[in-house]
Amino acid sequence: MTKQRIALVTGGNKGIGLQIARQLAEAGLQVVIGARDAARGAGAVAALAQHGLTATTVALDLDTPETHAAAAAQLQAVHGRLDVLVNNAGIFDFDDAVPSKASIKAVRRVMEVNFIGTLAVTQAMLPLLKAAPEGRIVNISTSLASLNLNGDPTSTYYSQQYIGYNASKAALNMLTVQLHEELKGIGIRVNSVSPGFVKTDLTGFGVMTPEEGARLPVQYALGGEDSGRFVEPDGMTPW
Repeated sequence: MTKQRIALVTGGNKGIGLQIARQLAEAGLQVVIGARDAARGAGAVAALAQHGLTATTVALDLDTPETHAAAAAQLQAVHGRLDVLVNNAGIFDFDDAVPSKASIKAVRRVMEVNFIGTLAVTQAMLPLLKAAPEGRIVNISTSLASLNLNGDPTSTYYSQQYIGYNASKAALNMLTVQLHEELKGIGIRVNSVSPGFVKTDLTGFGVMTPEEGARLPVQYALGGEDSGRFVEPDGMTPW
């Protein structure tokens, strides 16, 4: 098995995920791009190859449990471990809204994918992370997940009241806290990272490029002793 560090980036075929994959590859990691669409995954691998970077892809859909086990089996067979898991994949639904107006169908879908899907993928990958010398899990969160900021009229994010999306990411933060407590004794570090206000096709608006938004998640994927934290480019984010 290779000594090169292995990183899986879910939803790594576009946006912030692709930039995270690119920056991790530039740092010398063997990157595996998790993509629910095989053609898009192959396209991402080809795009990185144009920059002289080597990556592979694996079929992985947060909403399709059988792909989780198959992806873990493939990683086990090829690499025998996983050093870094970046839980980047997620969705936003424009039928989401304030609690009185949000589509229940949209809220349920967002929670299923962003929280339960991420939890399921993480469970599938934990045996591989435990096989690594120093496993790292980076959960891509958002300042919209902060209970404190949701209730602060002075916050930049106060007007962004999407009960489904915000709650799904708040639940993801709970996953970070509990994983940190569960895994801290075996050297696996877990953090929630808010990339910042990045313009991607998830929302269509923002002030940062995906390349800029990838920098902080990559920093936490590569090193440091921190674990159990919720951070954004300006520093610590209140839970």
